[in-house]
Amino acid sequence: MKKSLLALLSLVLLLAGSCTKKDEVAITPLPLSCSFGNGAFEWNKDTRVSFEGNEDDWAIVKTAFTETNLPVSYEADNTKTNSIRLELVDAIEGISSPEGYSVHVGEDGVSIKALSDAGLFYGVQSLIQLAEQGKGRVQFVDIVDEPRFPYRGIMLDVSRHFRSKEFVKKQIDLLSHYKFNRLHLHLTDAAGWRIAIDKYPRLTQLAAWRKGKTWKEWWNGDRGYCEETDPEAQGGYYTKDDIREMVEYARLHCVTIIPEIEMPSHSEEVLTAYPELSCTHEPGKQSDFCVGNEKTFEFLENVLTEVMELFPSEYIHIGGDEASKAAWKSCPLCQKRMKEEGLKDVDELQSYLIHRMERFLNEHGRSLLGWDEILQGGLAPNATVMSWRGEQGGIDAVLSGHHAIMTPGEYCYFDSYQDAPYSQPEAIGGYLPLEKVYSYNPVPDSISADKQDFILGVQANLWAEYIPTDEHMEYMLYPRAIALSEVAWTAPEKKSWDSFHERILKIIPVLKEKGYNTFDYAKEIGNRKEYSQPVEHLALGKKVTFNIPYWPNYPANGEKTLTDGLRGGWNYNDKRWLGFANNHRMDVVIDLEKVTKIHSVSADFMQIWGPYVYMPSKVIISSSVNGKDYTQLTAIDHQVQKDDSVSFKKFSWEGETDARYIRYQAMADSLYKDGIQFVDEIIVK
Repeated sequence: MKKSLLALLSLVLLLAGSCTKKDEVAITPLPLSCSFGNGAFEWNKDTRVSFEGNEDDWAIVKTAFTETNLPVSYEADNTKTNSIRLELVDAIEGISSPEGYSVHVGEDGVSIKALSDAGLFYGVQSLIQLAEQGKGRVQFVDIVDEPRFPYRGIMLDVSRHFRSKEFVKKQIDLLSHYKFNRLHLHLTDAAGWRIAIDKYPRLTQLAAWRKGKTWKEWWNGDRGYCEETDPEAQGGYYTKDDIREMVEYARLHCVTIIPEIEMPSHSEEVLTAYPELSCTHEPGKQSDFCVGNEKTFEFLENVLTEVMELFPSEYIHIGGDEASKAAWKSCPLCQKRMKEEGLKDVDELQSYLIHRMERFLNEHGRSLLGWDEILQGGLAPNATVMSWRGEQGGIDAVLSGHHAIMTPGEYCYFDSYQDAPYSQPEAIGGYLPLEKVYSYNPVPDSISADKQDFILGVQANLWAEYIPTDEHMEYMLYPRAIALSEVAWTAPEKKSWDSFHERILKIIPVLKEKGYNTFDYAKEIGNRKEYSQPVEHLALGKKVTFNIPYWPNYPANGEKTLTDGLRGGWNYNDKRWLGFANNHRMDVVIDLEKVTKIHSVSADFMQIWGPYVYMPSKVIISSSVNGKDYTQLTAIDHQVQKDDSVSFKKFSWEGETDARYIRYQAMADSLYKDGIQFVDEIIVK
């Protein structure tokens, strides 16, 4: 009777789709449903793996077991109880995704069933996690699982700093273990071309090489290129055999590699090697291809033809971001093209290029993927949008009937600091801690239920301007990529930060044992202390008049920001820092509503040199009792100095006066007037 009750309880838990505490600790990303029973399976030297399938299926099955230290032997006999039996089936109850699987661990051994090779691979990964945590002992369990999204990706920038094929393969090992299925390689950019193209040898003879070991040295220098034979040459590229090797390695790990070939911009390296493809034909002077030149399309189509021969991916990423389009406005060929095609502006000229490239890719059975700027001037009919400038690009794509992949910088840019900037290696800026990555929901609330399937999934991007070494790149990836794996795989109602927090503290030491250089999350400092401490002061909730408008790109809490009592964290992306971009000036007046005796007025500013965020060069604080006649309380001069660190400075007045109105002005240094000021709160006491 006791056994029957236990069996019934296990069945109820499975049908309810709930996971016990033991399961939550053991498997990442969390599965759809699981239930534990009494007893355990012992994975030992006598355990055998059995599977019926063709040679290719067998290759993927064997790959699934390569990342465990537990003993693995294979045989055809699947009748033994000390066996791990794998089976491809036509259906699993409750599963609709082709990547779904089930795991049964009981007295009859282990059975993993799946709808595809990928499902079997993922079922094995879940089993391995259970077994490794139990040192070969796996408690009896039933798991039914499938991913939330079909697209679960990581982008590695191999242009700014080249990464070897061995490094890429090492990341595939770990990413596939946590059920990522897309690896997007940013193969081309101004900093270097990274793929051999037979028809254009200068791309790898010249455009793949530069002087200076780091991107930062190159960027702050002449930003030139050098011959591969130059003794000082730094860089590299993948041969076609390298690409084939990586693609096959990824396939066996159920990962698709998506290549990115940038166009129409970020192409200084191409236009130095082949300057006739730019509007001015001057080497090193242009970043945008000449869209009016038919040779541009000949080049791009030839390159993509060779790329498609190497990459079987459905998607070919064409970039499409941050084109200046400046030269197009005066280029005779571009203007001629616009007139002939009836294009009203340069945005539509870019759209013309994107449409043409999409037609070309579609004719070859491929689909175009691009950053959200490809929406400008009209989106190509079958294109998929990768939304990085927030979520709006993805929302716009979905509402127009297009697929989207969410990769907003606020949650998915892993080149941001993951802890207090002063404690971390130099980064481009930002602040993206592990918990914030985990909190992301890639489906915006504004997307109606009938359109949510247009969101294909989520991707993290790791841009490498400030990441010169392999060890540093892994440090920025992990453990944040593992947090994103649960965002991409696990249903929102199943996620638990407390559970993940407990699991990741156990996972990190395992990753280090396997040779990965991870951030030690157990030693996290956390956000700026001011962030967690709302401040009470005399101006709290009081009206602010903006004599100069704040920057709508970073509106924080709008007009309430400067008196809402909320202090900012390590970066302006936390929506607590209000931006001022109008000649880098700020001029506001706070109404205290009545004449009040005040003793101090202060505000914090930040400086992050990379993204042009600067301190003010002068701050003037004034007061008034009537709102017309102001008395200057202080004028603070400050010399803005170049500094690669993230820094903060308080500009304040202390004394005693009666005031109803407080005017706070911050001016820019003439050398940096095009930068941005950020301030979080004006505190009056």
